[in-house]
Amino acid sequence: MGAASTIDRAVEGVTAITRWAIRSQFFFSGFIFATWGVHVPTVKAHYAIDEAQLGFAMLAAGFGALAGLSQAGRLIGRYGAGIVGALCGCVYALLLAGLLSMPGYTSLLLLLAGFGLVTSVFDVAINTEAAQLELRSGKTLMSGMHGMFSLGGMAGAVSGSAALAAGLPPRWHLILVAAVMALGIGLSAAWMSPKAPATSAPPEPGSRLPHGALVILGVLAALGLIAEGAIYDWSVLYLQQELGSPQQQAALAYASFSGAMAAARFAGDAMRARFAPAVLLRWSALLAAASMSVVLITEMPWLALVGFAGVGVGFANVVPILFSASARVPGVEPARGIATVSAAAYLGFMAGPPVIGLLARLGSLTAALYVVVVFAVALAASARYADGR
Repeated sequence: MGAASTIDRAVEGVTAITRWAIRSQFFFSGFIFATWGVHVPTVKAHYAIDEAQLGFAMLAAGFGALAGLSQAGRLIGRYGAGIVGALCGCVYALLLAGLLSMPGYTSLLLLLAGFGLVTSVFDVAINTEAAQLELRSGKTLMSGMHGMFSLGGMAGAVSGSAALAAGLPPRWHLILVAAVMALGIGLSAAWMSPKAPATSAPPEPGSRLPHGALVILGVLAALGLIAEGAIYDWSVLYLQQELGSPQQQAALAYASFSGAMAAARFAGDAMRARFAPAVLLRWSALLAAASMSVVLITEMPWLALVGFAGVGVGFANVVPILFSASARVPGVEPARGIATVSAAAYLGFMAGPPVIGLLARLGSLTAALYVVVVFAVALAASARYADGR
């Protein structure tokens, strides 16, 4: 008994270390993405481009993500989620340093295409790691993992705002963040699962098309992530351009959204245990729709910040709910279901910003962001599918 107990404690210790290593990867991913979000206005001004050109640049990242998603399953199945995640995560961080160092707009498009490619593979890899750990441990972990992404987003936005307020040149801020994040991802990767080739690694999209419930869940996840991606990439510019806030204050839009989302995600596992998935998804989506309406109606920056926080709470548990549902689809192996919905969600995450950019060119950024309200209402109306059947 004593030896068995010692072994159990050792296994639990290894699991705990792995859990925190994966959480760290989610945190670093959120921090990097927030740093990009803070500097969207900087990139726009540096390359002297308009909203449509900026949206097209984000679309280049989306095409890169699509290319990455087409190979993510094969790479993860062959080399393991840990190794693939570590490599792509480090490249993801280092590409951040080049955002303001490209010789022109065309080269910026190429960099963002590479940025999207490695980001998508990194994202699928760490979600696969989290899903496998959740299945092995029998514990609900996904909301907390995504909470770390949001916490990283808040930290990245706050530190970016502080750097701008302190007068740190944006290029040096990007280089500093890139170096620290690459180092952090590399170190935490050493504690990831040593071998996580997926017994059920996500298949190549195209090798087997998803169907039935997975299609519905994938579409819902894409709607949620299109809206979430729109906030990440356009909220800072919205506060600066539409409401006249200085950039260091506008950066707090991202921090408000991410901080509220992180808090709601850390409470998400307990909420999911108390409320039925459909009920939680419906009311969360309605909160997001109402809060975003406040953001777009008000002319007061402080009230918009409160609204962005409400949007963060509303969208916080959309992805964890849908990922959990995808693991319960009858006849589908849980890891495959999660990976399929994760890929669809990520594609939506990358598609949202350029869609907003094109709509802003046709009308205004304020009008374009009503897409977030529309998609939140669509999620609320489709909440009955959140049970995975």
